[in-house]
Amino acid sequence: MTALLDRVTAAVGSVHDPEYPGVSIAELGLVEDVAVTGDRASVQMIPTYGGCPALNFIAEDVRTAVTAVPGVEVCDVEWLRSPIWTQDRVAPHVVQFLESEFTVTLRRTDGTLVCPVCGSGTVRDTSPMGPSRCRSLAYCDDCRNPVEVMR
Repeated sequence: MTALLDRVTAAVGSVHDPEYPGVSIAELGLVEDVAVTGDRASVQMIPTYGGCPALNFIAEDVRTAVTAVPGVEVCDVEWLRSPIWTQDRVAPHVVQFLESEFTVTLRRTDGTLVCPVCGSGTVRDTSPMGPSRCRSLAYCDDCRNPVEVMR
């Protein structure tokens, strides 16, 4: 059973976030638990943002990836309300990837923002509405670049 759980966990880890190609949902810290009982897999996940319109897409991608694993017939996906997702769940290398490839930054625990382009701390919020519900917009006064902030 451990080998099957390992294959299911790997399948879940192969699912990429629809907004960030090349970043898996596991690396973003969405996966809370993976279990296998018989031919049934169960995946519990935490959304980065409760109102994310991509939750159904992600769940379907997980079901597709997991049911492709030999020995798994059914995959149940559950979105948990707790614990709450925080940026601490994101793998450090993914934070760097988001900054360099998508000009996306995460709000620090003290509430500040650091520009992913120039590293300046003079980033200010400009709009709570970004290109998607899970991102807001900010602006770096030093390098004068717009910055997206992952909520």
